Amino acid sequence: MPVPIAPQVTLAGDDQSRLESIVRAHSTPQALAFRCQVILRAASPDHPSHLQVATELHCDRHTVGRWRSRYLQDGLRGLQDAPRPGRPRRFSPSERLEVMAMATRKPATYHCAATRWSLDDLVAALVQGRTWTMSRASIWRILDEADLQPHRSVYWLNSHDPDFEAKAHDLCSFYLNAHRFFEQGRVVICTDEKTGRQMLQRTYPTQPMAPGKPEKREHEYIRHGVRALIASLVVPTGHVVWHLGQTRTSRDFAAHLANVVHQLPNMPRYDWVVDNLNTHWSLDVCCLVAQWCNVPFVAKDLSRGVQRRAFLRDPAHQHVFHFTPKHGSWLNQVELWLSVLARRFLKRGDDDAAHDFEIRLSDYLEVYNTHHAHPYRWTYTGQPLVRATPFSQTRRQQRHGRACFSSRPKRFERALYPPRPYKRSAA
Repeated sequence: MPVPIAPQVTLAGDDQSRLESIVRAHSTPQALAFRCQVILRAASPDHPSHLQVATELHCDRHTVGRWRSRYLQDGLRGLQDAPRPGRPRRFSPSERLEVMAMATRKPATYHCAATRWSLDDLVAALVQGRTWTMSRASIWRILDEADLQPHRSVYWLNSHDPDFEAKAHDLCSFYLNAHRFFEQGRVVICTDEKTGRQMLQRTYPTQPMAPGKPEKREHEYIRHGVRALIASLVVPTGHVVWHLGQTRTSRDFAAHLANVVHQLPNMPRYDWVVDNLNTHWSLDVCCLVAQWCNVPFVAKDLSRGVQRRAFLRDPAHQHVFHFTPKHGSWLNQVELWLSVLARRFLKRGDDDAAHDFEIRLSDYLEVYNTHHAHPYRWTYTGQPLVRATPFSQTRRQQRHGRACFSSRPKRFERALYPPRPYKRSAA
């Protein structure tokens, strides 16, 4: 029987370089590298036949013909394994759906005393009132495929502020235009406290790290008291003004505000971003703002918190306070700096005395303002963050090697599975 003429393979676009990079990469599966070698040899200028390619690569000519035809039909994606049907499902879709529905409900609904589901509890609950049973492995596969994790629980905080979006949009507009406002004589300042900072001295010295071993810290400590840090971040410059004391009363907060204004150049307008802590809208703060703005201060008219916040938010004043929405203190940029402070200075602190802690903290803050202060690049604009791909799908894709999550994905992943747009702007 005559052998049919092999179809000519022409590499389109940059397929030549992609196939060569896949073959060279050490992380490429050998089966995929072999198929790429077949296509590269088949696309040679001498137009070899199936038999010639099979002889050189030590395989069967039918194998060469199969991968040549799949590449001509589907391109690079045709070199991947086709989905295999496998054994037929033992359980019907309704039974699988019943397991998923049970896992998403409380165990008390099915007369289970536990507070969360386990595989054994699900097996026992399925036996009640049903003619069919399911093994632990089958339940695990169903839950894993649906990305349901009954053993996990995370804390969730929802903001019930009816004006959350409007307040968030206003704060984000301040951050995005902070540099332009500063050139026009208007400065945006974010202020918050970090209270209860413990000054701990380790009972035994810390052992330095060694090759293959991390640093070891003693868990026993001597406590030298606590300090409260009040910090203000100048948004357009990134500089920090701080106040360290034993308390964080309204008087301490008012004294800190006065210190910030004293260190900054005189500006026609000051915009303060604070959260809803009661010391931020106290009578002491209102009295200070009234002195700055040369407006009458009547304590009787500011007896309630609503009245004080309205007084501080008055846009006609030189100093205007902007309060973050309830449960939205993450919109305050100084929280970013406080996170850096906790990781870079506070986390591994070993303080012999309170005086030593104050000196070390002052030195760190001086060095930060001199060499490291910079404005933060604020990327959140107040629009809802929408994920283009459901997280359950991305988890499965990552598990099967089809999602590029690392900074440098594998070469064959870049070529065959380009990165997905995981975020998109809201419509």
